[in-house]
Amino acid sequence: MKIGITCYPTYGGSGVVATELGKELANIGHEVHFISYALPHRLKAFVENIYFHEVEISSYPLFEHQLYGLSLTSKMLEVIEFENLDILHVHYAIPHATSAYLAKQIVKKNGGNLKFITTLHGTDITLAGLEPSFLPLVKFSIEESDGVTAVSRFLKEKTLTNYHIEKEIEVIPNFIDTDIYKPIGCPDFLRHIAPNGEKLLVHTSNFRPVKRVPDAIRILSEVRKQIPAKLLLIGDGPDRSECERLSRELGLQKEVIFLGKQDSIVEILSGCDIFLMPSQSESFGLSALEAMACGLPVVSSSVGGLPELIIHNETGYIAEIGDIQRMAKYTLNLLNKPKIYDSFSKNGIKRAEKIFHKDLIVPNYVSYYEKVLNQD
Repeated sequence: MKIGITCYPTYGGSGVVATELGKELANIGHEVHFISYALPHRLKAFVENIYFHEVEISSYPLFEHQLYGLSLTSKMLEVIEFENLDILHVHYAIPHATSAYLAKQIVKKNGGNLKFITTLHGTDITLAGLEPSFLPLVKFSIEESDGVTAVSRFLKEKTLTNYHIEKEIEVIPNFIDTDIYKPIGCPDFLRHIAPNGEKLLVHTSNFRPVKRVPDAIRILSEVRKQIPAKLLLIGDGPDRSECERLSRELGLQKEVIFLGKQDSIVEILSGCDIFLMPSQSESFGLSALEAMACGLPVVSSSVGGLPELIIHNETGYIAEIGDIQRMAKYTLNLLNKPKIYDSFSKNGIKRAEKIFHKDLIVPNYVSYYEKVLNQD
């Protein structure tokens, strides 16, 4: 099967999932064509059966703003024609699904037949898509997709409710390669960060307000009242300056370590003790799954798809949004009780392997492609 995949090439979850899906599809013999404005960051090494097509955005004096959506449509049409794609799979509703719909209509007018699938990841539905100016367009693009998938039951229900549509949505959760994401021991550089055996809390995100990264710093402040601990923050984004300011305000500038964007996530996670995810909204929580696979219990907020991923009192703990005291209490309970910690750690690894392993999830996408291609 020849599959076109369009995604944002950034560090966000949707781009990561799309790229990993493409790699797995290529590994089992499918031909995958990525169509995006830059090479996805998880696609830096050569992979057989994978091809990249860059969306070229023209600069013209008449246009005050770049026309990414239209440029994307043009590139889609080019790849569809010259690579004879069987299906197009777009990740994130706007503008990708809209561009795919336009490409489909042009192909149809020229006597061809193109089907496209849209995968919803979260903020395209719960934040950006609910903007009054975007809502009708998102609703239309979802309804006109030949197939729609969502990464959690929560996101499926949110989509149906928010947009008042009756479209069938297939839930296919995010997945992980447990041959890569697994405990590998503490790397030497982390021993320099915690030379006196301090416990290491970790959080990774795009540092947007919805992730509530300052809450992770406040949790550390509470934990340190009882045991020595430090917090590693992986990623970057608009809230980083606020987090740096808060760290100084709480006297934690030496205990909060900003690592920026990192590719060696497994090494860092394997050397840490607890993963914190105090988000305000989380449709799935891919970074929490990565942490679980590496043996870290997760302490998170009870939002979105997180309760579908994290089993409370088994693989981690779930608290209400903004309940710093309870999250800190849960963190201390794990750090102070080795038997409970070891049980949670093993349960998390087992859940990642038995429920979210790539070999279990990726075939669901292939089956869904075939279902969409075979429908009238």
